[in-house]
Amino acid sequence: MAGKKWLLGIVLVCGVFGWYAWPVYQFFAYHQDSVPIVPWGWLQIPAQNPQMQQVYDPAFAAPGRASLRALAEHRRRIQSPGISAAVAQCGKVVWAGAAGWSDIASRTPVTPETRFRIGSTSKSLTATALARLVQSGAMQLDVPISSYLPVLPNPAWRDLTARQLVSHMAGLPEYKETRDLDGLYQIIAMRKHYDRMLDALEVFDETPLVNKPGTEFHYTTYDTVLLGATMSAVAKVPYLDLMRTQVFEPAEVNAIIVSPVGGEPKNNVATPYKSNDLPSIQQRLRPWRDVDLSHRLPGGGFASTSVDLVKFGSLYFDHQYLHPDVRAQFWTPQKTTDGKINPQNYALGWRISELKLAGIGAVRDINHGGVSRGGQSWLMLMPDYEMAVAVNINRNTDVFWDFGRVSEQIAAAFIRAGAGARCAEVTTS
Repeated sequence: MAGKKWLLGIVLVCGVFGWYAWPVYQFFAYHQDSVPIVPWGWLQIPAQNPQMQQVYDPAFAAPGRASLRALAEHRRRIQSPGISAAVAQCGKVVWAGAAGWSDIASRTPVTPETRFRIGSTSKSLTATALARLVQSGAMQLDVPISSYLPVLPNPAWRDLTARQLVSHMAGLPEYKETRDLDGLYQIIAMRKHYDRMLDALEVFDETPLVNKPGTEFHYTTYDTVLLGATMSAVAKVPYLDLMRTQVFEPAEVNAIIVSPVGGEPKNNVATPYKSNDLPSIQQRLRPWRDVDLSHRLPGGGFASTSVDLVKFGSLYFDHQYLHPDVRAQFWTPQKTTDGKINPQNYALGWRISELKLAGIGAVRDINHGGVSRGGQSWLMLMPDYEMAVAVNINRNTDVFWDFGRVSEQIAAAFIRAGAGARCAEVTTS
């Protein structure tokens, strides 16, 4: 009898150890590539390349066809299972295209209705809700967050401001700099679900600041999580409710959702994939391990269609939604305390840059990209043409812009087709 109890005890101990150790192994196998992945379960991308598009404005049928061809070829080149893109101008979606596969095993094609994990593009969503709170007077960018969220789990956060958080100058740590052991386990395991952003702060609330606030640009999703918790306290509603009323409903979007733990083809969520990183016909993919991204929702936990992303981006061209002065604030690159603009030209939830498009020249480009587990996203706004372009895929590329550069071809095709001129006509009519 005693021997059976010992055996049962050993089994229980092994079971508990396995429960905690398995996601750690998966983290290092899937994310760090430092341990081998089990050899079974790999899939090959089918040779077929299904394509479809929706042309919402017949005037853009020609650039739509050219963009769909570019999208399909780009998918092959970067060896992604699927890809989608969309274009909006003058506040309306004019085109959406898709190529490849949302789910390989079930042979489910990507469509314009397919959702992808958008990673850090989520930061621009949260920044937009902040812009609305600033516009209404409910929040001020340079007031300490302790004025809005008096009970803070880390006293070092008391004097941080919304401006510092949304511009990544607050001094909060990155994921790898987390010193809270339980929090470190949570961001490795990615099993725990958080409904409240205030609760999600436990992941990093025992980690000290890595630099004096305002002195350095230090990009981290934790900034946006703390900002989301603060905004929720100001609005006195859950973070998601705030996003619905201030961003999703005004943009008339319904496909931006909290990213599920895996793909859901029946719910139009693309399966996220990990690649073996081998070239050409040697490449194999496997569905990414299930992960709960709710601990990083404001800065990296949403899923969306490309269509809904350009509808969201078009809000910035609606002066009734966002006053030009507020928009200008959020599109101004921020300076550190030494008076220098930060190295990423990062504004308040957006990066500010300039594109040089063939046959067109320099174009102002307000953008944000995102990398998630088995997904990448790109959203850019071109205010000179009141245009928004979004692209999404369901795998990760070694170099981000290897994925994103197709957006330039798409933007150029629509600009050459007279998007800016048509927008001017609509504005003056």
